Amino acid sequence: METIVERAAALDVHKAQVTACARVPARGGGRAQEVAEFSTTVRGLLALLDWLKAHRVTQVAMEATGVYWKPVWAILEDEFDCLLVNARHVKQVPGRKTDVSDAAWLCQLLEAGLLQRSFVPPKPFRALRNLTRYRKAQIGERQREANRLHKILEDTGIKLDCVASDILGVSGRAMLDALVADLAKGKLRAKIPALREALVGRFDAQHALIVSAILAHLDFLDEQIDLLCEAIEEQFAPFAKAVELLCTIPGVQQRTAQSIIAEIGADMTRFPSARHLASWAGQCPGNDRSAGKRRSGKTRHGSKWLDTALTEAAMAATRTNDVYLAAQYHRLRPRRGHGRALGAVKHSIIYACWHMLTTGELYREAGGDYYTRRDPERATRRLIAQLERLGHHVTLEAAAA
Repeated sequence: METIVERAAALDVHKAQVTACARVPARGGGRAQEVAEFSTTVRGLLALLDWLKAHRVTQVAMEATGVYWKPVWAILEDEFDCLLVNARHVKQVPGRKTDVSDAAWLCQLLEAGLLQRSFVPPKPFRALRNLTRYRKAQIGERQREANRLHKILEDTGIKLDCVASDILGVSGRAMLDALVADLAKGKLRAKIPALREALVGRFDAQHALIVSAILAHLDFLDEQIDLLCEAIEEQFAPFAKAVELLCTIPGVQQRTAQSIIAEIGADMTRFPSARHLASWAGQCPGNDRSAGKRRSGKTRHGSKWLDTALTEAAMAATRTNDVYLAAQYHRLRPRRGHGRALGAVKHSIIYACWHMLTTGELYREAGGDYYTRRDPERATRRLIAQLERLGHHVTLEAAAA
């Protein structure tokens, strides 16, 4: 293979050790290959850094192996041009699977220029990813605890959720703390007789222990979520304008916008076009053609955190009145189903994100009647056909100008 990178190195990263392979010009001509192993402690990674410098390496490639690559990347990224590659793209030759052969094969691909680097966001966005992802995990844990509370109350026979819409509101929480219906506040005071009846149940010491533990955990999670929100707000100060831009998209709220920006970054020059971003995010159909036949359009896997944020935004947009995204969903759902229609809305949102972050323009709403205005004759024919199927005879008369 032709040599594109003169001094290349590749790393086979594991939890406890890193196997490094460097390929450099040999003294008598040709290529020399050096292999060494290092531990993944900070001292071991600093030794790896010195070893790579001694060989005057310019590019370093490593596979995306879980989270093990992250500390290695953090040590090396300021000194070398690092490439993170998808392990599926560099599969080892069958029958030759060792750490040394993995590193050597990866190094040969790197020096031949055959590796495609994966997107690794800059340090500020990697920190934002950690914060937004952990906040999302804590919000999910809080919802699971709330569900456990509902189940344990059903076990006791207490039907508080049948009377109060939010059992973790001010009144509901006070009643759970004391199980006294007279603590009702606001509109719930009109329901005190129903509350007294709902709070009658077989609430024993075992239930009291579990409910008190759940309530204490909910308090802890609320406190942690608030702390994370404050830290995220502080970290997002330089990108406040980008958050405001995305919040103009129907269905995208502040937390969703923060999650999207943390995942894709604010600089869209990394993605040549909106199509590239949609493909990287796993929000477009797959491309699998052979012998002139399309075999599968399965969507590739992208960031699950980005997909979750886009799904929440798309679901909110479909429930918004008189917006294009809702019209797109309702137009596709009858013939393509809920999943694919929602996928099309997510695709539209990620497209809009790329254009807005690239140009700095606000979201331009096309309107819920976009498809009707685009082809009014088609809309007229469709409505006439519906009326005729209902047994009506339709005669059209042009409206007065």
